[in-house]
Amino acid sequence: MKNLILTLASLVLGAAAAEAQQPNVGGRRLSPEDVRAVAPALEAYTRKNLYGDVWNRPGLSRRDRSLVAVAVLIARNQAPALTYYIDQALENGVKPGEISETITHLAFYSGWGNAFAAMGPTKDVFARRGIGPDQLPPADVPKLPLNEAEEADRAARVQESAGPVSPSLVRDTTDLLFRDLWLRPGLAPRDRSLVTVSALIASGQTGQVGYHLGRAMDNGLTREQASEVISHVAFYAGWPNAFSTIPVAKTVFDARAK
Repeated sequence: MKNLILTLASLVLGAAAAEAQQPNVGGRRLSPEDVRAVAPALEAYTRKNLYGDVWNRPGLSRRDRSLVAVAVLIARNQAPALTYYIDQALENGVKPGEISETITHLAFYSGWGNAFAAMGPTKDVFARRGIGPDQLPPADVPKLPLNEAEEADRAARVQESAGPVSPSLVRDTTDLLFRDLWLRPGLAPRDRSLVTVSALIASGQTGQVGYHLGRAMDNGLTREQASEVISHVAFYAGWPNAFSTIPVAKTVFDARAK
């Protein structure tokens, strides 16, 4: 009997310790008990592997993992989960203005509808935390310096490939994205690249990942961090999307290793 009691106590303490590793268990939309009532194995994977391992891996900071998770949820239009993850992003050091800029940025890469779907959950979190307009970047801000040579090369390549098909798309890409959006200082170029790559992987847009992954590494994302982004996205967008990215990432990594 004594051994049985000790065993049960050990199991209870072990479960409590594992749940303590999770970020803000009480803030989850579905409690651990709710998930266990339907899928006990899923809650075990969530507790042990997702929160107990992935979120604690040293290859990518919790702040960056929060940006990745938020970008994936916006890209996949999974607004209900955003309340929890926006709140955790703030806990992990992401600034309100950076969240605001992430949503704006992803309107261009995941669509206006997905960006607007993120408004409700984010507004609720901001209101609860007393975050007001004074903490958010205004619409008009002085822009970061532009690398004219790099931009000229990008524009020439896009004009050659897309110009004959959609001149207006080429014009908007230059004027709105690369001479405006990407130069807004409220989100560092590295972080814009981070959320762009995450959203593209989550959306299965592997044809666009190569350019933006290379740009991310030019902007300061290391190979180890890029590797962790792919594995982190797997949990939020599924293994197939992560594995579809592997050949593209390998090509980028190999080219930069030469």
